Amino acid sequence: MRKLIGVLLLSLATATLWAQPSPAVLGILRNAKYVYVTSYDGNEFNPSLLPEDRDAIITVQDAMKKSGKYVVVYEPYQADMILRVMSRGSEDVLAVYDARSNQGTYLWRTMHRGGLQKDEAPLVQEFLGEMAKFSK
Repeated sequence: MRKLIGVLLLSLATATLWAQPSPAVLGILRNAKYVYVTSYDGNEFNPSLLPEDRDAIITVQDAMKKSGKYVVVYEPYQADMILRVMSRGSEDVLAVYDARSNQGTYLWRTMHRGGLQKDEAPLVQEFLGEMAKFSK
């Protein structure tokens, strides 16, 4: 029984460590001011973009502007971080990427059904809450 409890505590401690971003990632997330919002299939002006993704881009842009913490830019080269969204009936996705890196690895990501609904955008609220924690 003690071994089982020890293994569970070690697993919990390891999971907590994995949940903490690296110092480099923290620096990017803490210092980012300019954000570019796009979808995985292209920007809001892409004619072949699904209407759901276009709406999600606009919803996230509006929420970021309302937050007062970020400035939305309309060219990726102007951004500190890139927010990529995807809105599907089964699940919505919001992921954060370093705009200065060519790596395809996201820095932070969340997903939820109905997470990018117009005027609510719970995924954006989750993102803003996490960024507030990282700022401390």
